[in-house]
Amino acid sequence: MKRALLVATLLVALLSKKAEAQQATFKTEFIGNSGYWFLPNGDKPKERIGDGTGSAIIYQGAFNMPLSSKMNENNRPTVWGVGLSGAYASLNNKSFEDEMVSKIMNLQVGIYHLRPLNDRWSMRASVGVGVFTPSANLSKIRFKNVLGSAGVVFIRHLKPNLAIGGGLAVNSSLGYPMLFPAVYLNWKREGNFNLKAELIDGLDVSATYGFSKQVKLALAFEMNGQMALLEKDGRDVIFSHQYIVTGLRPEIILGKTGLSMSAMVGLNLYRPASYSDRTLKGMFASNNDYYFSVSPYASVGLKMGL
Repeated sequence: MKRALLVATLLVALLSKKAEAQQATFKTEFIGNSGYWFLPNGDKPKERIGDGTGSAIIYQGAFNMPLSSKMNENNRPTVWGVGLSGAYASLNNKSFEDEMVSKIMNLQVGIYHLRPLNDRWSMRASVGVGVFTPSANLSKIRFKNVLGSAGVVFIRHLKPNLAIGGGLAVNSSLGYPMLFPAVYLNWKREGNFNLKAELIDGLDVSATYGFSKQVKLALAFEMNGQMALLEKDGRDVIFSHQYIVTGLRPEIILGKTGLSMSAMVGLNLYRPASYSDRTLKGMFASNNDYYFSVSPYASVGLKMGL
């Protein structure tokens, strides 16, 4: 089930980038070394898998460029634009009997559209293509590493600070079109002390205190991940890598330049990483819960409004 959630999250991501303004983001993440475990179904205790350990460094970037934009009388935008995103994960795995993926590269490009439907509803839609490989070598990209995707999310604006939505995304992760649910959540409580919950491009929940307009400090909870499509032992498989992290996240906004810098120091709480068959049964399998245990986490990010 976690793999289905990861596939849906990655391929719906282009639906949910901030569409109203041209923006670029960059982020580097470090996940410290920890042991590899297996959690069986039922009441059985977790099991340590040999002497295997692993750490990770992840580089992520995204850019969106509205091609046309206009506001209606309710200050809601109608936007057509292009979105690009990419991630590279270097996994430092040691002492594994079964070979583990050591590099993951994800690249996506798509066209997105946002429009208000009425006073309370709006719609986000996108169509795109992505590359999900176990290598950073572009010459090794094959057709089986490429996925097409499309989707639509209908968003209900319940309050000025609360919007929820749902819809469907379709992609070719199993070699044929398959529908996944798409969920949208954006809630904020603003003031000197802000609360925010977003299920848009991954999960981001935070409680932020603003010392000034330029300096903020948040207690944050995030979930993200990458995946690679490859062949193993003659079978088409998916290698999924996810991580749930929490910690303190300071942010500095540099005047009116549209540039902000952030960092985060805390813990990786749970980092599942394993293979599954590229089939419907493998996508939703619940008997394959292999993960890296708790470890240190740190990140540095940059956001630019262009």
